[in-house]
Amino acid sequence: MLWVDQHRPKSLAGLSFHGPLTARLSAMGSSAELPHLLFYGPTGGGKKTRCSALLRAVYGPGVDKLRLDSRSFTTPSKRTLAINLIASAHHIELTPSDAGIYDRLVVNEVIKEMASHQAIGGKRGFKVVVLNDVDRLSKQAQAGLRRTMERYTSSCRLILLCSNQSKVIEPLRSRCLGIRVPAPTVDEISSVLTAVGEKEKIAVPPAFAASLARNSGRNLRRALLMLEAAAVNSAALTAQTQVVKTDWEQYIETLAREITQEQSPAKLLVAREKLYELLINCIPATVILKSLAFHLMQNIDDDLRHEIISAASFYERRLCTGSKEIFHLEAFVAKFMSEYKRYLTNMFL
Repeated sequence: MLWVDQHRPKSLAGLSFHGPLTARLSAMGSSAELPHLLFYGPTGGGKKTRCSALLRAVYGPGVDKLRLDSRSFTTPSKRTLAINLIASAHHIELTPSDAGIYDRLVVNEVIKEMASHQAIGGKRGFKVVVLNDVDRLSKQAQAGLRRTMERYTSSCRLILLCSNQSKVIEPLRSRCLGIRVPAPTVDEISSVLTAVGEKEKIAVPPAFAASLARNSGRNLRRALLMLEAAAVNSAALTAQTQVVKTDWEQYIETLAREITQEQSPAKLLVAREKLYELLINCIPATVILKSLAFHLMQNIDDDLRHEIISAASFYERRLCTGSKEIFHLEAFVAKFMSEYKRYLTNMFL
């Protein structure tokens, strides 16, 4: 088992930071009623961990008896799609956005079927449905989710998890209690890494822990994965131990360096192949765009950075509204090549 899962806190009392937030969730866990909740904040901040700890406070250890289940539904074109979910006697967890353009059917059919059944056993009279990546749902699916929420309030509570609250429609946000889970600070991540190192009997120097926290982008999950990778590759951790980057990060860094060195149609075709390679390896398009823009910013002059940031924000919006991710990623690369080529040309005129 990975360290990030092995050392995940099982209760609200085990969470080592965000004290006021933890106290607020503890009060909800001991209350007779539970409102619809919307956890939002950057990835790796602990949204799902807090959600699981809250469910454990509400229902007890019964939520740990999980099973992998599947629900099937038929699309208008008579195609059968299956959605995997994790369920216990008290809650169900799934990601409707995995269905792509058919996410509305998942909300209208599958969630409606689950929410219409009473909870099995326990003193609570409702079942909890946990939905991941709600900000990736289409507007139609979110509207259907709002209607389901209103209809089955007596027998169902919804806990929504998302990274970007602004991508959730206002009628849905207004019916949930919003709980912001901010990214942990560098010091908080460093303390967690040190504590995990003590449990694994590995000395983690404070300087190396702080370096991991910064390189992870204040993502605690990613920092723990990087710590485990470093522990596997090094006999002893020191302040000079090299931080291990993932393959996809190195791949994007190489791509940024190549398109900065040459701007041509042939290089654009090569970039397209690399972008495809990242997408088929399940790297989200928004992550690719942000990482690529970040590395490009390091290779260009200050006079051009405003244009690149503006282009990145434009195509990030296009990614949210469009359907073919490769088109928008390639368009961003083409835009960068055009702007950078014109900038270099004007320098020598």
